Amino acid sequence: MPDTIITILSAFAPLMSSATWLKATTLIKGALLCRGPRRITSLLRVLGLSNEPRFEKYHRVLNRDKWSCVLCAKILLGLLIALLPSGFPVIVLVDETLERRKGKQIKAKGYYRDAVRSTQKKVVKCLGLKWICMTLVVPLPWNKRPWALPFLTVLAPSKQANEKQGRSHRTTVDWTITMVKLVTRWLKRSWILVGDGAYACIELGHRCRKLNVTLISRLRLDACLYEFPEPTPKGKRGRKRVKGKRICSFKDLAQDASQHWIEADVKWYGGQLLRIRYLTGVHLWYKAGEKPLPIRWVVVINPNQPDRTDVFFSTDTNLLVTDIIRCFVLRWNIEVTFEEVREHLGVETQRQWSDKAIGRTTPVLMGLYSLACVIAKEMRQSTLLQPALTSWYDKKDQATFSDVIAFIRRTIWAEKYFSNSSMSDDFIKLTPNDADTLINQLAMAA
Repeated sequence: MPDTIITILSAFAPLMSSATWLKATTLIKGALLCRGPRRITSLLRVLGLSNEPRFEKYHRVLNRDKWSCVLCAKILLGLLIALLPSGFPVIVLVDETLERRKGKQIKAKGYYRDAVRSTQKKVVKCLGLKWICMTLVVPLPWNKRPWALPFLTVLAPSKQANEKQGRSHRTTVDWTITMVKLVTRWLKRSWILVGDGAYACIELGHRCRKLNVTLISRLRLDACLYEFPEPTPKGKRGRKRVKGKRICSFKDLAQDASQHWIEADVKWYGGQLLRIRYLTGVHLWYKAGEKPLPIRWVVVINPNQPDRTDVFFSTDTNLLVTDIIRCFVLRWNIEVTFEEVREHLGVETQRQWSDKAIGRTTPVLMGLYSLACVIAKEMRQSTLLQPALTSWYDKKDQATFSDVIAFIRRTIWAEKYFSNSSMSDDFIKLTPNDADTLINQLAMAA
């Protein structure tokens, strides 16, 4: 492989033994070059190792060898943090995705809502594995849109699977709290966590405030918000009040024209500049059995969709309204990432059956998406990265992940098959084995 890729991958070398590391780098190279399903046999075939007699040793990297996905995630986060421009905030997006899998040997599976196939009127449930993924928002030089680069992916077993195994069930919020603690320990600085309505939880908000993390999410229109309690008179006996009078619902606020609506220009979905109207305030979010959580809420009305009301909140009451909206709009980038890892990195095509291999394969493929971006940004310093243009699609002015992965593949193939001789400027002739491997890859791609 090119020296650039070897240098970046060497950051993970101390986590494995030398034998495991050699096998792991081989599989990473195969995963970058492979098209279609990312199975061990497919990776070996693309590298010309179809006749490898000890092919089972490559399966052991995932199902037996000793190394930690969590430590790999820590190193990967460090590589991604280095890509952030000076002064750019650390914004982490969190969401869950469904990996459709069947089979009796897959223990953590369950029935979940399939967001890809479901609509507002029809809910489709599929059997599979639920993964909770954290991604870092990173602006990249080849695209105007910041990308969501995964670094930590955790398997959340279903309730039925936990009951069958005799373990206590952990919800999505429980897993997220654990992940927030882990990332805070790694970063040792304040950062912003952005999630959809599934992460609008008072317990998660309290944990984030305790760890100096700002939680931004979407609120329900019927959320119970209250005024701050009045000071308790001196000498009054009894328990102190924790909340004041309840404010009216967001639905009523959105229909109240007498409110002091403020207009502002914000960057909306698709990168377009949109003038919106909003109301904001700081109140206590309360639920029975939970300590009240102080939040800043924002009611947003889009003039293009006047019948729709969006409500966002932040646990940092001093955060600007425009920053709250901008951070939540960035959340859509994680959906793009989920689509691209399925399209270009073969997520959901793996066929491992052991628990350890299942728990490692998807996080590795998710991390490979981020690793490819790190490699491409480093290679871009010496080689031009251009989007693929055709006569029928000549208006593509920004590179996408398909261009990034093609850029890396081209560099690897050129280094292997079309490198210059060390003794002269002539190209090295292909050996019969190399020529046969290259022709086979062209035939399978066609």
